[in-house]
Amino acid sequence: MKNGEDPVPNDGPDPPVRKIIHVDMDAFYASVEQRDDPALRGKPVAVGGSSRRGVVAAASYEARKFGVRSAMPSITAKRQCPDLIFVPPRFEVYRDISHQIRAIFRDYADEVEPLSLDEAYLDVSRDKAGLGSATATAKLIRRRIREETGLTASAGVSYNKFIAKLASDQNKPDGLTVIRPGEGAAFVQTLSIRRFHGIGPVTAAKMEGLGIFSGADLAAKDMAWLAENFGNSAAWLHNLARGIDHRRVKSNRPLKSLGGERTFFNDLITDTEIREALAHVCTVVWDRAAKKGARGRTVTLKLRYADFQTITRARTVPAPIVDGTALLAAGEAILAALLPTGQGIRLLGITLSKFEGEEDEEAAEAAPADLLSLL
Repeated sequence: MKNGEDPVPNDGPDPPVRKIIHVDMDAFYASVEQRDDPALRGKPVAVGGSSRRGVVAAASYEARKFGVRSAMPSITAKRQCPDLIFVPPRFEVYRDISHQIRAIFRDYADEVEPLSLDEAYLDVSRDKAGLGSATATAKLIRRRIREETGLTASAGVSYNKFIAKLASDQNKPDGLTVIRPGEGAAFVQTLSIRRFHGIGPVTAAKMEGLGIFSGADLAAKDMAWLAENFGNSAAWLHNLARGIDHRRVKSNRPLKSLGGERTFFNDLITDTEIREALAHVCTVVWDRAAKKGARGRTVTLKLRYADFQTITRARTVPAPIVDGTALLAAGEAILAALLPTGQGIRLLGITLSKFEGEEDEEAAEAAPADLLSLL
């Protein structure tokens, strides 16, 4: 593919094909720590707690070579990489850098949809900076991020969000991948089903049990078979296997859920300990919900047991929850059915969702939870 070649023609059919860039920072948290401490450069670094109750929030590429991944228990990460260096997270620093990067994005796109602190979609169908192509825009954005923050980013350029996100992961770190119209289906069908954004581990395992390991395997299944095995997700999966995604880049993504969770240094054993922990987490979550003016009707309780088995249970109430007392009451009602527990609790979380005014959308449209770790 020629440098500067635009993946989307300017005189495309009606409706016009979109020009989408997905930018994803490379090992963001860990890269910030390596940037700010030269002694960490070139070494395996994990951002997170190093205690036996700690969890890896992010891992450098040097650590990833040993199989260290985010959300991995720190004790497991250390076993896989004995020389692993743990550094505590500095979320305020990461947020400040994220705001700096988003300011760069807005020089090139009016429609910017952040997914998290370290990634975002940009709709550059309108050539705001007059650079002539989406590819040229992505190159300049990546160069400015490097020059202004000292960090690297990878980008995917394509005609829809799904493929742009897959493309950004194709040549990490510090890579750029362009997928033009007409190339999307072939690109998607070469990939493992576990690479598909929106297909989680449980669904992927189900697919593999049915003989679907790649995008090509999925594309070979007709709608009737997909509907029989995946219900309402059939049309969505049918489209993904063909590189089809009609979602727009949305600058103001609606808040879908808000929550918090806490990992405990020692397992909680007694009912009293567990209820006290629930009350603490509910207090923190409600404080955040109140500041955002968020009034939800669905409360989800998350428990992780001592053997790392994790369960979630949800309850939807008729009217929006209006105070912390109501949130705690809903959480206690869910918890009551799970007590007494046969083993200790190492993590407890509460999430509030189904907010007032929220419209139902496809599963692929769902925004990630605004989840605060209460380590």
